[in-house]
Amino acid sequence: MRANLIAGLDIGTSRTCAVIGEIIADPRRPGLTILGVGQARTGGLRGDLVTNIEEITESVRSSLEEAELMAGARVDRVYAGIGGDHIRATSSMGVVAVAEDEVTADDVERCHIVARAVALPPDREMVHAIPQEYRVDHQAGIKDPMGMAGVRLEAEVFLVTAAITASTNIRKAVNRAGYRVQEMVLEPLAGARAVLTEDEKEVGVAMVEIGASTTDLAVYYEGKIQYVAILPFGGNTLTADLVRGLSIPYAEAQRTKEQHGNAFAQMVDPRETVEIPGPSPGQHRAVARELIAHILEQRLDEMFGLVQGELEDRGLLEHLGAGIVITGGTAAIPGIVELAQQIFASPVRLGVPREGLAGLADAVRRPRFTVATGLALWGADRFAETGRGASTVTSGVLTKLGTWLKEFF
Repeated sequence: MRANLIAGLDIGTSRTCAVIGEIIADPRRPGLTILGVGQARTGGLRGDLVTNIEEITESVRSSLEEAELMAGARVDRVYAGIGGDHIRATSSMGVVAVAEDEVTADDVERCHIVARAVALPPDREMVHAIPQEYRVDHQAGIKDPMGMAGVRLEAEVFLVTAAITASTNIRKAVNRAGYRVQEMVLEPLAGARAVLTEDEKEVGVAMVEIGASTTDLAVYYEGKIQYVAILPFGGNTLTADLVRGLSIPYAEAQRTKEQHGNAFAQMVDPRETVEIPGPSPGQHRAVARELIAHILEQRLDEMFGLVQGELEDRGLLEHLGAGIVITGGTAAIPGIVELAQQIFASPVRLGVPREGLAGLADAVRRPRFTVATGLALWGADRFAETGRGASTVTSGVLTKLGTWLKEFF
């Protein structure tokens, strides 16, 4: 019997990824022994819009069952990612009077409640309320106010809300697959947990996670999350450009991007050619690989320019001492780091899950598994804080039966 298993589930636009790990008890920063990894093509989604709940359910089931087979263990709950242009993030302040001579846990909790007490429309729900920092009698920059003397306590809390329909559809798909959602986690926060170091968050860093239909942006400095944005472009935008530029079907354009793509045309030999389908069935034609690279580079140049504009508009570029971290499935295209360095004119590195991982860690050291791994690590953090949220049931029959009974009654 394995105990304290954590599962992360990333339902992406093109691919659903699952990661199962066993918690490493580390009081400084919990980690995971990776036991299983699974992935499946995502069906039933068009962008962030659900078009077929049954197809999403099948994607969830397939990815988790593949991960369970590799792990040799069953899980009954998952930490699921949520994203999309319906996400809203803002900061809120809570202020309370300190009840006694020093700040107690009750004072901190009351302060959090005040900060979270914002009016939400009936179609939205709270996903996160993350304490950022505290002030005691106007003394700012306090990470933990417990035990400090004062009469006034303030808390800055980072609030994230989402459309109820989006979260409900995720829970419904997971439940129908035979599992339950332990917690919804904003995808940019999960990705940052997997690929950013504490030092980078302190100095200042921006994570750019390029998925299939969206690009997630998360900015940290002074050790806390400062800004989150989900931008409406991603790898599918590049594929669509190849469809138009090369006059080939979408599936072939996707294959060409993955097998022959390069984001930095200077890295490609101009004499090199690749075979793509011709105008008639069964025919093929040769195109310069440099042409494919030019198409990808032009679009990525525009995308990175929009990210840079987003950072400039909010005065964040000057705070990025550690530079930019590029991750996500599209970040696997060769040359993307070199192109980003040229555009941002700052340090850029490729982000893959590394820290706090053991076991089959090599299986998740790819940009595609950043969010799924980050979700599992987020679950490990939660378990360290609360002692709850892990799967301890390993019998597949008992797990699925228990979930079915909960749904039925």
